Amino acid sequence: MKPLPKIDLDKALNNPPVILELGCGINKRPGAIGIDKMDLPGVDIVANIEDGLDFISDNSVDEIYSLSCFEHIQNFEKLMSEIVRVLKKGGKTIVYVPHFSSPYYYSDPTHTRFFGLYSFYYFVNQRHQLKRKVPDYYFDTKIRIVSLKLVFDSTFLFRKIIKRSIGAIINLSRYLQEFYEENLCYIFPCNGIEVVFTKDK
Repeated sequence: MKPLPKIDLDKALNNPPVILELGCGINKRPGAIGIDKMDLPGVDIVANIEDGLDFISDNSVDEIYSLSCFEHIQNFEKLMSEIVRVLKKGGKTIVYVPHFSSPYYYSDPTHTRFFGLYSFYYFVNQRHQLKRKVPDYYFDTKIRIVSLKLVFDSTFLFRKIIKRSIGAIINLSRYLQEFYEENLCYIFPCNGIEVVFTKDK
C-alpha cells in the first residue's frame, strides 16, 4: 500500500516536537501525526506500517505512541527496526500491547501475536538491562527499555478495583512481575503491557 498523506508531511516533520501515533484509529492523540491503514476520521497518513515507515526520514521523530496495534503486526522485527530508525536520539516510544493471559484478545480474529513480560527484551543489549537473560542475538535492532509495567483492568467496577490493586503490588518489582507471569497469570489474568523504550546507543 502506497502511503496516502492527508497533511503536508514535510511541514509536519519540520515542526517539532514530531509525534507519531501508529494504528491511531479514530482516537488519535492530540498533536500527533496519526498513521493507520484504514482511512478513518483523524488519520493523517493512510499507510500499512507492515510495509515500513519509508515516508518518514531517519532520526526525525521525538515520540511514538501505539495503543493496541502491535498485536496486528505480522513482521514485528521490521516494525521495531523502522521505529528505531526514525526516532531521534533521546526520543521515546510508548506502546501498549495485550498480555498473553488476557482472554479478551483471543476473541479478535485480526490479532496475530501476543506479548509477555520479556517480549521486548529480545531487542535489548542484555549486558545493560536484564538479570534473567533471553537471547539477544536474534535481532540487530537494539532498544533500551525505560519502564515496563503489567496493566490490570476491568470494565466491571468491583473487579477493576481488585485487579488494579493486584497490579500495583505486582509492579513494585521485576521479581514480582516474573513471579506473577510464571505462577499467577492464569488465576488473575493481565490485560496488557505498557512499555516505554528509546533507541540504544
